[in-house]
Amino acid sequence: MDNDIKARRTDRRWSQAELAEALGVSRQTVIAIEKGRYDPSLPLAFRISTVLGAPIEQIFTPGPGGEQG
Repeated sequence: MDNDIKARRTDRRWSQAELAEALGVSRQTVIAIEKGRYDPSLPLAFRISTVLGAPIEQIFTPGPGGEQG
């Protein structure tokens, strides 16, 4: 799954640590999600959506070979 979390975070001038704190996760988790090495759980995806102020489907998109709804 691809995402644009890093772009949205940097647009707000937030550090990875600041986003992690707002989400209640570790900085390492934010790094892994931004790099596409970790797909967040549904509850975490909803928190990311709320914190970044955008619908989940705008933040996350299917990666190569991913399901297209």
